Amino acid sequence: MQQIFEQNVSFNQVRRRRLMQICAITALGLMAALAVANGITFIIFATGIGTLLLAFGLAFKQKLQTAAYILLWSMSAMLSAFALTGAGLFDLAILGYPGLLMFAAILGSIGLFVSLLLFVIAQCILLTWLTLQGYITPHIPSLSWPHLVFILVIFIITGFCVYVMVRDIKRLMLSLQQENNKVQQSQAKIQHLAHHDSLTNLANRSYGETLFQQLLASCHKQQQQLALLFIDLDNFKPVNDALGHAAGDDLLKQLARRLTAILPADHALIRFGGDEFLVLAPNAADSNHLDQLAERLISQITSPFEILQTQVSVSASVGIACAPKDGTDFKQLCRKADIAMYRAKEEGRNTYHYFDDSLDKANDDKFKLLQMLRLALSEQQFRLYYQPQVGLDSGSISAVEALLRWPQADGSMIGPDQFIPVAESSGLINELGSWVLGQACQHCAQLRQQGFVNLRVAVNLSVVQFKDGQLQNIVEQALQLAGLPAQALELELTESLLVDNTDHVLQQLNVLSQLGVTFAIDDFGTGYSNLSYLRRFNASTLKIDRSFISTEQQWQANAPLVQAIIQMATSLGLNTVAEGIENADMAKNLRALGCHDGQGYYWSPAVAIAQLPALLNKLQLQAKAL
Repeated sequence: MQQIFEQNVSFNQVRRRRLMQICAITALGLMAALAVANGITFIIFATGIGTLLLAFGLAFKQKLQTAAYILLWSMSAMLSAFALTGAGLFDLAILGYPGLLMFAAILGSIGLFVSLLLFVIAQCILLTWLTLQGYITPHIPSLSWPHLVFILVIFIITGFCVYVMVRDIKRLMLSLQQENNKVQQSQAKIQHLAHHDSLTNLANRSYGETLFQQLLASCHKQQQQLALLFIDLDNFKPVNDALGHAAGDDLLKQLARRLTAILPADHALIRFGGDEFLVLAPNAADSNHLDQLAERLISQITSPFEILQTQVSVSASVGIACAPKDGTDFKQLCRKADIAMYRAKEEGRNTYHYFDDSLDKANDDKFKLLQMLRLALSEQQFRLYYQPQVGLDSGSISAVEALLRWPQADGSMIGPDQFIPVAESSGLINELGSWVLGQACQHCAQLRQQGFVNLRVAVNLSVVQFKDGQLQNIVEQALQLAGLPAQALELELTESLLVDNTDHVLQQLNVLSQLGVTFAIDDFGTGYSNLSYLRRFNASTLKIDRSFISTEQQWQANAPLVQAIIQMATSLGLNTVAEGIENADMAKNLRALGCHDGQGYYWSPAVAIAQLPALLNKLQLQAKAL
């Protein structure tokens, strides 16, 4: 709106200047003619000069429309008077009408121009008719110097009008050309911004797809493959957290310059988003070429960056997919390269991995399992099975461990090792874990009411269940709904949980411990085995992993380690439970080493809740018989 206003102001200023110029040049011309005029001619010229001065004054006062009308119609009247009193249609005054029409085109509106043109046409027709009918008699004077002056005045005024019009048109054309150049430059800038990342100035994802199609067509003609390398920085988030997002942006810009410098001219570097980049490598002859390229890229990324006078190091994982072998659709190829990149992360990061069909199948299987998992949760397809923990000395039952099972329609089972990782990565573990806690507490409460008054239940927890800080509320609700005392619930934690987010986990475990809930360290000896964690987390039980004892060969190899674990637990005042006991000899060996409780197929596999009371009664009878 402001630009339109400024344009209107500029146009009115030009129009005012032109109006005053025309009034001035015409008045000067008429004054020159007035010097050689006499009689009626003198009067007409004098009147015309007067109206011109009036129009000039009005133009000076910004009354442009009124000034234009007075100028044009007064000049028209003056020329008409000359024609009527002179030679009619042959009068020299007729030559002034083209100049007036030019004035109208420069100064007036379309209506003024058309009305003046119609007036001129009508006057010419009228003069012709009056002359032919004999109403007027043309007075054709003999040639004289005043006539020459009059003609020159007309030519000078008309020429000035032509000059002004042409110059204004040229200026307008130049202005339009400049505006056109600005528009083209703006369009080019907009197109560049639409196709390039604003931070790194690299091609963005959208333009990357266009580059991919172009390079793919070229490679197809040459019967060569086009490789797509998906790059993801492994530890970029700590840079933003420690130094700020401006430092992270600086690192990305430096990285873009580094990678651009080492890539061949026919390769394309694309910022896919965040800390992810793509490299399009056309005409990749073999895997050796891609191996070398991936290693160079990783080497450049791992070289330290100077950020805010600080040496910052990051690493990268690279996934590689090739067209047409792995497909020709850009989005699908990116997906496959992304899958390969995550496999590189699983292999230790700071490395690269090629896509193959097995990765895609694993990803599809994981996706299908996730969909099944959601349905199973909504339809409550899961079941809890229970395996007793038996005192090695007394044979009494100290607790039962709740083990999650997922039965299928064909009678098979999907193992927890398959669906628990999917539940953890998808966030479904919180809902699933809450259901397990609720069911386990209710079953334990029911069994205690059936006579197993001192029975306790052990439930495994995932590290993900601690992240939202709601575990305390979930446990309290499960105990309250079941009417189960907190002392009857034992939560089993893995060693990896104790290492991650220690303070956050410790705070929640302290609250649960104050309620009376006890804790066991599951699979002890397979992880970090840090003794300081055992004290900090108030663990009451260590569970020796089955991998140490489930076979005779394992026992022979690991017996000293198992003995050390039991002695350490005893010195710390912790109870020990050995998992995976398969026979009486193994139970005897562990009892001799001082292990308190055992769990395994020697007594029973995990059974459904409906079979558990009978199993517990059987084991109680066996204990009494000892």
